[in-house]
Amino acid sequence: MKQLLWINGEHVEGEISEPLYSPYSKEMISEVARASKEQFHEAIQAAHEAFPTFKSIPAFKRAEILEKVVAFLKRDREECARLIAQEAAKPIKTALAEVDRTIMTYTFAAQEARRIYGETIPLDAAPGGEGRVAFTVREPLGVVAAITPFNFPMNLVAHKVGPAIASGNTVVLKPASQTPLSAYRIAHYFHEAGLPKGVLNVVTGSGKIAGEAFVKDERVKMITFTGSPVVGKWLREHAGLKRVTLELGSNSAVIVDEGVNISNIVPRVVTGAFTYQGQVCISVQRIFVHSSLYDSFVDQFVKETKKLTLGNPLHHETDISALISEEEVERIQNWIQEAVNHGARLEYGGKVINRMLQPTVLLNASLSDKISCQEVFGPVVHINRFDYFDEVIEAVNDSSYGLQVGVYTNDVNKAFRASRELHVGGVMINEIPTFRVDHMPYGGVKMSGMGREGIKYAIEEVTEIKLISFKLTE
Repeated sequence: MKQLLWINGEHVEGEISEPLYSPYSKEMISEVARASKEQFHEAIQAAHEAFPTFKSIPAFKRAEILEKVVAFLKRDREECARLIAQEAAKPIKTALAEVDRTIMTYTFAAQEARRIYGETIPLDAAPGGEGRVAFTVREPLGVVAAITPFNFPMNLVAHKVGPAIASGNTVVLKPASQTPLSAYRIAHYFHEAGLPKGVLNVVTGSGKIAGEAFVKDERVKMITFTGSPVVGKWLREHAGLKRVTLELGSNSAVIVDEGVNISNIVPRVVTGAFTYQGQVCISVQRIFVHSSLYDSFVDQFVKETKKLTLGNPLHHETDISALISEEEVERIQNWIQEAVNHGARLEYGGKVINRMLQPTVLLNASLSDKISCQEVFGPVVHINRFDYFDEVIEAVNDSSYGLQVGVYTNDVNKAFRASRELHVGGVMINEIPTFRVDHMPYGGVKMSGMGREGIKYAIEEVTEIKLISFKLTE
């Protein structure tokens, strides 16, 4: 199968085509077009020309288009999940869960399209404002350039495309090179749903060429990016006056306070650590357990980890499959060895079996090791002990990242204190940091990025407020 570009409602040959291989089997699953620099600008031009008409389409019609996409996803749920499993090596049961979340994300987008509200402003609250009526409206920005990663190739596309289309923007989408097929499938659904040509364009190819096109082309009004801090920082520094939102990952932590029932939470924390091989921005990476529970927690955590099944992502019993690339396996193994060399104990895992990295548990890692202070993005956690709540808050905050943190405690005062003092975008009390539902505000601070996803909140990012004031005449 050869996958062409999608520009202005038509399939377009790329400059060249490149083979796409399964991360698990290494079999070629498709050929994918690679766009030239000129074709990225053609996609931007198509979106630019489509914007004046699309922004005027009534909200209910935008909502109906999104609802049709939801119907197509429900119809093809199994097929979409297999596509994700093939191109991303995501275990099929996890891929099915992603399709279900994608359905919810577009459902929320359809709902929010119908309720993009302004507000009335009481101008007479200030001297000189008498005799006036004022209100605000939200208007779309224009062309939104979206860059998405490989780990949620359908749902993270939905979190960018859904809010943009719901609010009347047009989109140029650059999906990850390893997982473009899901994005092209979504473009097909929008076309089938009656989305006007040029409103959604999908262009694969060089991230460098795409980034330069998006930051330099004045027709692009906003860039929304999920990916590495290095690329995100570059985009932000070169975007000028364009609106920019960034989701740049994390090294998410879990705090397990004294007195909690660890038997109830260990399976959940294992899920947060190793789902999709740990290739999740809010995957559990750092676990801090009170000394009174430490030994029992480690014992139960390792036992639960050993239950996980490694294998073919298309098999329903598989929990963990191949990482996205062999280079990532090598990098993560080097980080594990560095931690061990610095005194960490390798309690379980660390081996590669048929190109799959075992889920790995380290104990008492140094907080300055890469395995702790950088984003692993793999099936690795470290478990450290703490004695005082002050010290663990300080340890969790001692990070360049700040996306989400999970805190298990029976002490409501500690829960509120953690909520107040942890410098992150979200604090999950008695839950793992990997928790996310698709209408909640989601985003981070520090190197984890800026701006928020979650459909209602993302719509605020892709629109701008206009004030209208009427002076009443006698």
